[in-house]
Amino acid sequence: MKNTTLLLFLLIATNLSAQKFTKEEKKLIQSGDVKTMMKVIQITDKKELKILTSVSTDVDPKDELLPVLAERMFLSMRDPANPGIGIAAPQVGINKNVFWVQRFDKEGEPFEFYLNPKIIWRSALLRKGMEGCLSIPDIDGEVLRNYTIKLTYFDRDGKFHEEIIEGFTAVVFQHEYDHLNGILFTDRIKEQEKLEVSNVSGQINLFLEKKLRRQ
Repeated sequence: MKNTTLLLFLLIATNLSAQKFTKEEKKLIQSGDVKTMMKVIQITDKKELKILTSVSTDVDPKDELLPVLAERMFLSMRDPANPGIGIAAPQVGINKNVFWVQRFDKEGEPFEFYLNPKIIWRSALLRKGMEGCLSIPDIDGEVLRNYTIKLTYFDRDGKFHEEIIEGFTAVVFQHEYDHLNGILFTDRIKEQEKLEVSNVSGQINLFLEKKLRRQ
C-alpha cells in the first residue's frame, strides 16, 4: 500500500511539474541526428555556466524528442577524445531532469538512461573519492558522497522504478543528480570544507556525517 501511494504521488507530481522543451532546447536537440553528438558545455563560458548552475525541470517520459536527446547525449558522453561515465542534460544545454549513468554494480557495467530521477534517502555513511567532470576542464578533487542512496525514476519506456544503490555507482548517480539541481562537484568540495565527519573503523575512505561521541 505504501509503495502504491508513493508511486501515485510521484506520477501526479511528475505530470504537474513536467515541462515541454523550450523553443531553444528543441532547436538544440534537432540540430543533429541520433548519430551526432551534442556539444558538452563548459563552466569557462558565462552563458554556459548559467545553464549548468540552473535548476532543471521534469520531462514528459513520452516526449517525442527524448529518444533523440538520449542518443545524442550518449555520444557526447562517450566521445573518444574525452569519454565519461555519466552525463546530465544540463551539460549539453538542456535544463531537463534526465541523465546517463554507467552501472558498475551490474553485470557488463551497462550505461542506462534515467528520467526524472529523485534521491529520496541518503545514508549517514559517506565515501570519499576523486571526481572530475566533462564540463569542468582540467580540475578534479576528492568529494564526500553518501555510500548508499534510494532513488526513484522512470525508464525509457515510462515505467516507474524505486531502487537502492551503493558504492561507486551511487557516487556517479549523485554527481549527475547534482547537475540537475545546478550543483557542481566543485561546489560540493567547497561546501564540505566545514563538514564534521568521523572515520569509520580505520577505513581510509569511509566516514560518518557527524562526529562520534566517546562512550
